[in-house]
Amino acid sequence: MANESFLNKAESVNRTFSTIVVSYVFLALLGAVLLSFEPMRTKPIAFIDLFFTTASAVCLTGLISLNPALDLSIYGQGVILGLIQAGGFGYMGLAGLLFLLIGKRMDFKSRVLLKESLDYPNLQGIIKYLKKILLFTLIIEGVGALILTLHFLPDLPFKQALWAGIFHAISAFNNAGFSIFELNLVNYRDDVVVNAIICILIILGGLGFLVLSECYNYRRHHGRLSVHTRIVLIATAVCITLGVVVILLFEWHNPKSVGHLDWFHKFLSTFFISVNLRTAGFNTIDMAGLHDQSLFFCSLLMVIGAAPGGTAGGIKITTVTLLLFYAYCTLKDREVVLFQREIPQSVIKKSFLIFIITMFYIIISAMVLSATDDTQNKHFLRLLFEICSAFGTVGASTGDGGNLSLAATFSHFGKLYVIALMFMGRVGVLVFSMALLGKNKARSIKYPEEGVVL
Repeated sequence: MANESFLNKAESVNRTFSTIVVSYVFLALLGAVLLSFEPMRTKPIAFIDLFFTTASAVCLTGLISLNPALDLSIYGQGVILGLIQAGGFGYMGLAGLLFLLIGKRMDFKSRVLLKESLDYPNLQGIIKYLKKILLFTLIIEGVGALILTLHFLPDLPFKQALWAGIFHAISAFNNAGFSIFELNLVNYRDDVVVNAIICILIILGGLGFLVLSECYNYRRHHGRLSVHTRIVLIATAVCITLGVVVILLFEWHNPKSVGHLDWFHKFLSTFFISVNLRTAGFNTIDMAGLHDQSLFFCSLLMVIGAAPGGTAGGIKITTVTLLLFYAYCTLKDREVVLFQREIPQSVIKKSFLIFIITMFYIIISAMVLSATDDTQNKHFLRLLFEICSAFGTVGASTGDGGNLSLAATFSHFGKLYVIALMFMGRVGVLVFSMALLGKNKARSIKYPEEGVVL
């Protein structure tokens, strides 16, 4: 009976994860079909590039094989924006909002799907949490859109400024990195207001709804912040600061990146890069101009990603923090205790599993894409950078020599492979892997233990 119960539970979990993965693929395919209609485009575009772009939008990545500013009409840009917002909420998040609007209760299965889709720790209070997500999203995106619109007004007509403000606010809060400007935000490299608002929106989106909700409740009731929230807040500040320091150190005298700027704009540009490496992907400088050591370091930051429970991809910042602290505590021969709370071994094991699977996928991806799309071995580091960007759902790229991502130069196979990486990063390596592997089989035989020399 115990084995049968375990089998049924495992099958249920796999079905849930498969549904989540399929829902994102369905949204991307639906978006690609919509973009295939002529009013959405300004020129003919291959379906693979449409699918690549919509997958990037749903996964909140920002890698592009077409330029939304030049190749899409305002209707096509609207489809991209809708996919970004849908990707931020998640398929089940949108379904949950629909249930709320029509006043219908969600059944247990739908609540389980919603819980997994939103990375919420339990089923209790999931509907209340969904309402809070909607409120936070509307307020934060609304304020961001208003400020950006007012700032764009001197340079653009009112309708264009309004559309640009709304688009970039939603894209930034959802950590998508899409822009409707031809050169992304390069023309606003020295603009303090645009840099500040975009970075604030990215950071808030990258913290995750769990952290935003808890900080909001803490401000009102002055309760205790959870270990999760403390880790996210501290680790985010550390990663952003580390990114600024390391990039400044490597790029201070590099004329191809920030070397030609004065000290203030060097700091502004590197701060913008560091924040965007959290999982956004806007750019104000040409990433291809960075030194190799900077590109490698940026790749590591992109793989880490931001916080769970939000719009981030990658390993997640909490996973990396726990692994580093576990290594430290093990060397000191003591229990893993953070903020006077002992971390369960099951959480540590899950962190190790996520890390191992991630490294496996990235190494395999680097070898596969190097063999198929870098046959002359000319840009392996740039290829690795693109892989980490896709997996971390960041969207930063060294480019194709123009205004598209490096992936735009890939073969159809290469583009499909990058699409798979984006889906993997968005839903999480565990969810993706369990959906890929399918059903688990219960094991009724228990074998004797035997040690292995390490």
